[in-house]
Amino acid sequence: MPPTAPSSPRLPQRISLATLTAQSLRESMLAGHWHGHLPGERELCARLQVSRHTLRAALHELQRDGFLEVSDRQRRRIKTAVEAPQATHSRVIALISPRSLLEMSPSTVVMVDDLRDQLSRVGFSFEIHVSTACFTSKPARALEALTTRSPAAAWLLFGSLEPVQSWFLRRQLPCLVVGSCAPEIGLPSIDADYRALCRHAGGMLCGKGHRHVAFVRPLGDYGGDMQSEQGLREGLSGTHAPVLQVISHDGTAASLCAQLDKALRSARPPTAYVVARAMHVLTVMMFLTQRGKRIPQDMVVISRDDETFLQHTVPVVTRYAANTGQFARSVCKAARQLAETGALPPKAIRLMPKLIRGETL
Repeated sequence: MPPTAPSSPRLPQRISLATLTAQSLRESMLAGHWHGHLPGERELCARLQVSRHTLRAALHELQRDGFLEVSDRQRRRIKTAVEAPQATHSRVIALISPRSLLEMSPSTVVMVDDLRDQLSRVGFSFEIHVSTACFTSKPARALEALTTRSPAAAWLLFGSLEPVQSWFLRRQLPCLVVGSCAPEIGLPSIDADYRALCRHAGGMLCGKGHRHVAFVRPLGDYGGDMQSEQGLREGLSGTHAPVLQVISHDGTAASLCAQLDKALRSARPPTAYVVARAMHVLTVMMFLTQRGKRIPQDMVVISRDDETFLQHTVPVVTRYAANTGQFARSVCKAARQLAETGALPPKAIRLMPKLIRGETL
């Protein structure tokens, strides 16, 4: 008889978002986050950052599997066997952010989606909590309420400043700052190596003979922006060092244009701009063009961050691009270790983005 042909390997299965949502809800119910009934659909959609269509598909899956039953008033009751916590160790990792996914940059959304998928593969549920109250100058009450209402094995802090980081440090809750910590905050963090990146950018500008460089950044004591400024100063240092001007704005086009106008009308206007947010690069370039400045003949522009739309500008922007897949893997690894051990060394994990040479330098 001829030898039997080996069977083809089973193709990998891609888990749907509805199934991932059902898994997250199931883990939360097993952890005892809710008793009696689930919250309403609007609250669940906001917490899980999914559409109502996806949520209803997930709820149907849980009802089919016997985790839920629907009452006459359409309230979804948790079955008695699920109501008591069955796990002694939470498998929930929660992200807390002042902005929803719709308000995040495209690259951040891709990274969060990749992170959700990777955590699911290793058996963790992933929750997203959007709360502006938790990111005020006095966030203690809001953070206390959130962490009590929705306990997690580990917290991921997005877009956080010193008050939020200090609260988690005082409470000794397991958390990872996705970004950079404020000075003197001893929490584990993961971010791009903005200091090294901007040191490199400063060195390039020095080599091209620029004597007056501007660093464009939003207002706020964000650790990454402070490290960027420090790196630029290091890159521009030396004999006859160029002047560094920091242009701070409130994030609106009107504020940024007003500050750019002030810089252009100064006795020594900048000839090079390093911009700390990809979205603000467009404002800087369009403003300079309106003022009759040619890029790169009269002014050069470097974007510290990258987004897909920057490759479609004319001229194409010189920028630094992080590997979102690598970043998500690093966050997943640290979050998993944090959830399983309860702590991480208070050290910074820094990933160096790659320079993409465009036409604006």
